[in-house]
Amino acid sequence: MVPDVTTPVVSNVFDGNGELFAGVASVQAVETFLTPSWIYQFYRRISTAPLLMLDANLSPESLQAACKTYESGVPVLFEPVSVVKSSRIAPIAEHITCTSPNEIELIAMANALSTPGKYNFVKLEQCNNKAESVDYLFEMLSPAMFFLLEKGIKLLLVTLGSNGVFICCREHVNFMKDQKSCKVTPFSTRLLEKLEGCSLSSMPVNLSREGSSRTRVFHLPATSASVASLTGAGDCLVGGFLSSLCGGLDIMQSVAVGIAVAKASVESEANIPANFSAASIADEARRTLLSARHIWCQ
Repeated sequence: MVPDVTTPVVSNVFDGNGELFAGVASVQAVETFLTPSWIYQFYRRISTAPLLMLDANLSPESLQAACKTYESGVPVLFEPVSVVKSSRIAPIAEHITCTSPNEIELIAMANALSTPGKYNFVKLEQCNNKAESVDYLFEMLSPAMFFLLEKGIKLLLVTLGSNGVFICCREHVNFMKDQKSCKVTPFSTRLLEKLEGCSLSSMPVNLSREGSSRTRVFHLPATSASVASLTGAGDCLVGGFLSSLCGGLDIMQSVAVGIAVAKASVESEANIPANFSAASIADEARRTLLSARHIWCQ
């Protein structure tokens, strides 16, 4: 509890398809309370964590303060939050290991690190062919994705709504500082058991191979869902990805679990479902992995 600070409020407007049309966020409490001095209290704890996730609702000064832990080798994931706040990556880009933008946040981030307006995105009109939609999205977004890799970001998870996720990275990416620091839970153990043999090792690529600078792009599709509410899906995807990664799953498995958790979110009226079934999440993730496509390499 903090005196003289209003509880954050977000007001969203959705269109007839349940997609976000407009939103207004009042999150002054985050910027007022989560100051650099407050963050520095936890430097030792952060520097020994398996990874650090930064939310762009933090002030630019607090984002930079948190990134000082990068010196200890902790990987940093930047969650853009919105098109406007995604530009806050500019002063800290060199410290970011991974980021998880949607299409328009990706473009905004690339423009923030380059010449404004250099990159653009034109949404495809109604297309019933998923493969064509994905190919179009890759053509539109790949210049911005490759530019962000050139700026030092190791891993891009570009969320595409019902079209799934692009995974874009250098072939030798080594995301986790120390896999031994990961905490394997009963839930992640069940996921590992269910997803055994269904990972990067079963594909004709090894993202951990040293000595290679080739860029790889994969597409993981979203499975069909009975949509109740789209609110919370993006957060659930990132949460599922990070939780799985910290639980010992590899990058591809973790993204697939994130997609499965996002599906559970959109099928629930609640932003985040009260309960998750490891079996059903694993089954959905397995289906996603089996449908994964390696779409680009250079």
